[in-house]
Amino acid sequence: MIAIDWGTSSLRAFRLDPQGRVIDARRSDQGVLASSGRFEAVLEDVVQGWDERVVAMAGMVGSRQGWHEVAYVACPAGLDEIAQGMRRIESSVLRDRELWIAPGLSVVHADGVHDVMRGEETQICGLLDRLGPGSHLACLAGTHCKHLRIDDGRIRDFSTAMTGELFQVLSQHSILGRLMQPGPHDTPGFARGLDHAALDGDLIEHLFAVRTHGLFDVLPASALRSFLSGLLIGHELRGLPASAQSVHLIAPPALLEPYTTALTRRGHRVQVHDEQVSARGLYALARQRGLPMA
Repeated sequence: MIAIDWGTSSLRAFRLDPQGRVIDARRSDQGVLASSGRFEAVLEDVVQGWDERVVAMAGMVGSRQGWHEVAYVACPAGLDEIAQGMRRIESSVLRDRELWIAPGLSVVHADGVHDVMRGEETQICGLLDRLGPGSHLACLAGTHCKHLRIDDGRIRDFSTAMTGELFQVLSQHSILGRLMQPGPHDTPGFARGLDHAALDGDLIEHLFAVRTHGLFDVLPASALRSFLSGLLIGHELRGLPASAQSVHLIAPPALLEPYTTALTRRGHRVQVHDEQVSARGLYALARQRGLPMA
């Protein structure tokens, strides 16, 4: 089968053998926004030369702005509930393919506020056979970071932190970015941001330290971005249980070191999983749904 992780700004395609092993992979910048109105043509181009019939897709391709909206499945939900929420779509262009889109997940918190995810649930589905029974924590780092609790193979609850998007806005479109200079990840600056996030006070108050650390040369201009990153991630992780419980981390390469460092400094044991878990998750969902694997 073919597994497609189709997000807002990019697309990743995986060719899987009947046992679910990745035998080929492709990446495209034709995310949902760039593909609007021509999803069939983009998919046809991406899978060209791959002859597998079943194509299982996840991510924003199933959103209201995507190819075909697929309803959210309410938490708690496991492999069976998510697989049952998959929907088959028809295509006049890809008539020789069997196209499926996985649903996202929704949750209503105790305060009545809703939260949703699309795509991340398939990554967790790719981990379930490795987690085993009991309660587990997972952190999916990205533009919108997700923190999940998995109980006995079912996603019980999750929350979203707009850490990545907030970092982009503040560093590029606010006064905090005026003193910043480009440079590689600055480990001391990042650590200082984590420490600052642990002080009394909230994020709105702490943010102005990014500017004053630059004005008074507390940090070099090239370290201010890393300080801001540490400050934001530090505040994000304040919501996690203050325990040594393991956290399963899935992150793109640029965020792997920062989140591993931040979680470790809080006393968590970090178990890192590669981004191919999304392909394994779509394979697990397709099997659960009874789709042909050959």
